[in-house]
Amino acid sequence: MAQQTKSKWNGFSLKPRREMPEGLWMRCPACEHMLYKSAVEKNLHVCPECDYHFRISAKTRIDYLADEDSFQQILEKMETKDQLNFKFRGTSYHQRLKEDEKKSGAKEAMLIGKAFIKGRPVSLAVMEPNFLMGSMGYVVGEKFCAAVDMAIEEKLPFIVVCCSGGARMHEGVISLGQMAKTSAALAKLDEAGGLYIAVLSDPTTGGVTASFAMLGDCIIAEPGAMIGFAGRRTIAETIKVELPKDFQTAEFMLEHGFVDMIVHRKDLRNEIARLIDYCQK
Repeated sequence: MAQQTKSKWNGFSLKPRREMPEGLWMRCPACEHMLYKSAVEKNLHVCPECDYHFRISAKTRIDYLADEDSFQQILEKMETKDQLNFKFRGTSYHQRLKEDEKKSGAKEAMLIGKAFIKGRPVSLAVMEPNFLMGSMGYVVGEKFCAAVDMAIEEKLPFIVVCCSGGARMHEGVISLGQMAKTSAALAKLDEAGGLYIAVLSDPTTGGVTASFAMLGDCIIAEPGAMIGFAGRRTIAETIKVELPKDFQTAEFMLEHGFVDMIVHRKDLRNEIARLIDYCQK
C-alpha cells in the first residue's frame, strides 16, 4: 500500500499526501518521456512515444519470438571456468560470473534450444545482455556451435538474436578463438544448405560483429540498434575524421549495405516466418 504522510502549515493540519509507489514509471532514454512501466511491457518493451527499443533479457526475447511454451533449452547447465585466474580491479572473474548469474538468472550469455516460430521449427540461439553484457567467451562459442550442429542434423533454419559487447576480455585469446570457431561452424551450415538468419539488437559490437553477427544469409536489425566493431571515439581518434551523427546505427548500416532490413520488434515473428517460407520453397 502507498504510504501516507501528514504535514502541517502554520499550525493547520493538511490532508495526508500519498507517496508515489516505486517501479510504476520509467524514463525513455531517447525521447525522455516518463512512461508507465506496464505500458512499455505491453508494447514489447518499446517506447509508445518514439519507438525506442529497450534492451530485453534472453528469456523475454524468447517469449516474444517463439510460439508459447515451444522453446526446449539445451546445455542449460554449461558453465564457464576461470582458466586464466583473471582479475580486474580487485574482482576475480569467478566472482563476476556468480554476480551476473544472480542478476540475470542465466548461467551464461547465450541460451540455445529448439523452438517454433509461427509453427516453423527452428534452432534458436539468443544472447543474454544481463550476463557480462552478452560477451562471447568459450561457453558462448560452444553453445553456438551446438545450436549449429542441431540445425544441420535436423535440417532446421538457424536463428540467432545478437546483443553483445563483443569478445570477453576475461578469457583473453580463448574468447578471440571463438570468432574463428563460430565462423567455421557457419561454413559447415552453409555447405549443408542450411538457412541462417541473424537478428541484431542493441548493442551488437566487437568480436560478435566481426564473426557470426554479420554472416547471416539474411541480416535483420532492430530500429536504432548500435552495430559496429570498435567504439565511435576510438574510430574518430584513429582516422581523424568527424563521424556522422547516425554512425553505427541500424539505419546507417542499412544505408551502407551491412544489413538487409530493419524490422520493428512487433513484426519480427512474422518477418522471420516469411523468410523461412521463402527460402525453403
